[in-house]
Amino acid sequence: MSEETRVFRTAAVIPAAGRGVRLGPGAPKALRALNGTPMLIHAVRAMAASRAVSLVVVVAPPDGATEVKNLLAEHALPERTDFVVVPGGDSRQESVRLGLAALPPGIDVVLVHDAARPLVPVDTVDAVIEAVRDGAPAVVPALPLADTVKEVEPHTDGTPEPVLATPDRSRLRAVQTPQGFDHATLARAHESVTGEVTDDASMVERLGLKVVVVPGHEEAFKVTRPLDLVLAEAVLARRRANDGF
Repeated sequence: MSEETRVFRTAAVIPAAGRGVRLGPGAPKALRALNGTPMLIHAVRAMAASRAVSLVVVVAPPDGATEVKNLLAEHALPERTDFVVVPGGDSRQESVRLGLAALPPGIDVVLVHDAARPLVPVDTVDAVIEAVRDGAPAVVPALPLADTVKEVEPHTDGTPEPVLATPDRSRLRAVQTPQGFDHATLARAHESVTGEVTDDASMVERLGLKVVVVPGHEEAFKVTRPLDLVLAEAVLARRRANDGF
């Protein structure tokens, strides 16, 4: 079968085992309500909105897999997409590894998506998938930086921090998710790369492989602080008014 006629199977892994302490006490961040619906459900729907995604694996808190399974059952999700819930680990890296272990044979492209990015548009998801299908081992959506960035000598005691350098922001990007990968490449990265990493793409970088960037979207922001919830509610209100979302 030629590359032109090959059918690529795509799955999404959503690590949702974190507590989200910066949003304050209460339920884990992924289970916080956004417009009356848990953020996790919005994130799952965002992945399933792509017709290329045939499976979504949700990595739940270690003691919350049953709760998450019930949550998915309570909400309307696309029938063309399969959904699996597995318990996660103590770190995001381990949770993604456990999500990868739950994938069935035949998956070619894997998306890794933050549950705390509930509003990523389907066009962004499809652009990431397409870039992997075109041969990139790893793909990240990202946006140019609007602010000047300073490299500093960090202080933990609240005192002023000396500036060390001002990087050229034209060469910098703020990375979002979903990040997309050739399945075999991501599996190899999780098998061989140790130590703390901030995202899965950096693991592929450590293998010496190229990571490419596609345009991100301003609505794919991460809900981390209470003010982000207000912004997310505003985005949903605009979508309902304009698109009937």
